Parts: sequence; C-alpha cells; structure tokens
Amino acid sequence: MIGALRGVVAAKEPPRLLLDVGGVGYEVETSMSTWLALPAVGQPLRLVIHHVLREDASLLFGFATEDERALFRALLKVSGVGPKVALAVLSGVSVQAFQSAIVTEDATVLRRIPGVGRKTADRLLVEMRDYFKDAPVLAGIDAPVRGPQAEALHALLALGYKPAEARSLLDAAGDATASTEELIRAALQRAASGVA
Repeated sequence: MIGALRGVVAAKEPPRLLLDVGGVGYEVETSMSTWLALPAVGQPLRLVIHHVLREDASLLFGFATEDERALFRALLKVSGVGPKVALAVLSGVSVQAFQSAIVTEDATVLRRIPGVGRKTADRLLVEMRDYFKDAPVLAGIDAPVRGPQAEALHALLALGYKPAEARSLLDAAGDATASTEELIRAALQRAASGVA
C-alpha cells in the first residue's frame, strides 16, 4: 500500500493532480483544502496518501496533513459514506470545524456541505461522536474554554451529557474562580435537582 508520495507537481486540475515521482506519474485526488494549498506546477510536493484497491481501480487520495487523512479514514467507516462524500466533507469544512460540529451536535453545519443531506448528517453525528471523544481540544464550542471549565466540560461529556446540556449546566454552576471539582460538583447537583 502507498502511504506517502514525494515528487514534483506535473499537472493539476481540481480536485486532482498528477504527481511525478521519479518519472512515474501518479494521479491523486485531493480535498479542496489540500488542492488550494498545492504549489505551482513544477514545484516539489509531499502528500500523505490513502490508497484504495478495488477490482476495477487503484485509487490514491492525497492530503496535506495527517489529521486530514485520519479524518478521511474515519469518515470511510461511517455507513453510507464513500470516498466522494468523505472528500466533500473535507472540502466543505476544516478538520477543526468538523470536530466542532460533531461535538456540539450541529447538523446544520454538516448539511451545508455539498453532497451531505439530512440522513448523512445525522449518521455522521451519531457515528463520529466517539472519534472525537478523547480529542485534546474541543474546537469551536462557542468560545473555546480553557482550564477548569474545559476539564469540567470534558468530564460531563464523558459522563454522557450532551454538549449543549453540559455547557448549560456549567454556565449556571459556578464562577470563573471555581476549580474543576467545584464546577463538576455544582453542575451535577444542578442536574440532579432538575435545574439547568
């Protein structure tokens, strides 16, 4: 399997490019975010690759970053999502924006991506939830939270609270000087009393 290619850009036409590697031209499909970052024809380039072997074809999908390739591979595991839809997702939003949409359960962001309808957006929300469960940064949840607020939010999400519910509990639970433990305790007490 091909994991990466380094060569010279021989030609490019969205969303494909031809990469000359030692005299062999590899046709590679890319997301638009990767394609827009490509150097000019004749310039060197290295891409990480996802290689798909089928009975009728050998397909190469190229990405500028490991994060993009990892998300592409995770998207392929979602039922009903093939390479074209996965590339559409990566072309429509950044990895961070996609992570934010999944964590905050924002189907509207996903439905704005060409090729992603209501059913696919709902499937992505359900099946990709675990992919970002242990992510170090919860990008784009309102304004990014740091310190005790972020730790408390992670804890509530790990306990099974939905992102919007966890944020609501934390917003009502404590002040900016509270510790992580105090925030969690106050949020859980509010949840137990049925007050959000």
